[in-house]
Amino acid sequence: MRLSSLFLAVVVLESLLVPRMGTAQDATPCPKAHAHNDYLHERPLLDALDRGFCSVESDIFLVDGKLLVAHTRSELSPDRTLQSLYLDPLRKRVQSNAGSVHKGVPNFTLLIDIKTDGASTYRKLHELLSEYNDIFSRVENGKAHPGAVTAIVSGNRPTELIAAEKIRYVGVDGRLTDLESEVPSHLMPLISDNWSLHFKWRGVGKLPDEDQRKLVSIVEQAHKKNRRVRFWATSDNATVWAALNEANVDLINTDDLQGLSQYLRSKP
Repeated sequence: MRLSSLFLAVVVLESLLVPRMGTAQDATPCPKAHAHNDYLHERPLLDALDRGFCSVESDIFLVDGKLLVAHTRSELSPDRTLQSLYLDPLRKRVQSNAGSVHKGVPNFTLLIDIKTDGASTYRKLHELLSEYNDIFSRVENGKAHPGAVTAIVSGNRPTELIAAEKIRYVGVDGRLTDLESEVPSHLMPLISDNWSLHFKWRGVGKLPDEDQRKLVSIVEQAHKKNRRVRFWATSDNATVWAALNEANVDLINTDDLQGLSQYLRSKP
């Protein structure tokens, strides 16, 4: 085999074996698609971006002054930081994509679930996000300044500490008990809750009328306050996705990236 032919063969082989990095020309955006526990996928963030997801979720632990990403403490690794898995790739994406994560979609959601002490972990998160103020939405002296990425804190949420910031880079993930809250939507832009605690239906057969009325009412109440809605602990199948989509739930939670992206693209 000639040297040139061998080189070509190596290049082709590498293109098949090396995972493709997320690019500005990836799949058509799916604004409702939310990657639950995104960091558990083979390529955190990038797998979701390649399927057009516009929202991803990352659990964080404060360990020795660093924000590490994992589902449990036993899975922590010093090289899996919030910066390396999410912040740096998002900044690179925004810079190479004319100021947005996905073309045609003005905002991308990074949901950050705090697993360690809320106050101390948030303080470190605030310090870190301030270093990425070129891509993140912020609220300064009560005035919202949209950015390419909006960070929302879930889990252990030190709401009062967050609300007191003069310059704030995160919003707070509310619960169904917050539907009537009067706090501004830039402080609480999202309402999330555990589906199984509020609905009887588990994704088999038709959504019962009682549950459907309740779901529609929740979405309407949230939208009146300019908040989005998400549920976790939903069954991961097309029947559930259809019920949530038809009720105009804003973010559809999934661990099945390919399945949800294909479903949403099949809808008009």
